[in-house]
Amino acid sequence: MMIADFFQELWPSSFGTPRGSIHDFLAPELYEDAGRIAEYLRGGHEIFSVMGASTDVLGSGRTVLGGDSLFSDGEWIWRGDLWFYVRTHHVELPDDFLARIRKNQYVVPPEDEPGIIEIAEYIDARI
Repeated sequence: MMIADFFQELWPSSFGTPRGSIHDFLAPELYEDAGRIAEYLRGGHEIFSVMGASTDVLGSGRTVLGGDSLFSDGEWIWRGDLWFYVRTHHVELPDDFLARIRKNQYVVPPEDEPGIIEIAEYIDARI
């Protein structure tokens, strides 16, 4: 499994070596299908739920409810605030993840319970 938003500002070091700083993955323009991408991200299978709000690490002063929650599509995992960073700051997603979203026509695949349990155990061991 891969982490879609594996930036040093968002994930603890217990998950491994991040892709780098989120600041290095800001695109000059919004994806033309950013709204549909955001829907996919918000529609993921919830793996880990956190009540409360996360503060925008890029300094807008905005917060995202449930931003520290974790979601998955059975192959990738991401934080609950990734949709916000894609829409607000034009954060670039990994090419393979973006291709998967588009290939699935912006619809998260049905939940595979054994796979989701495996992902939850992976996350639990690192938190």
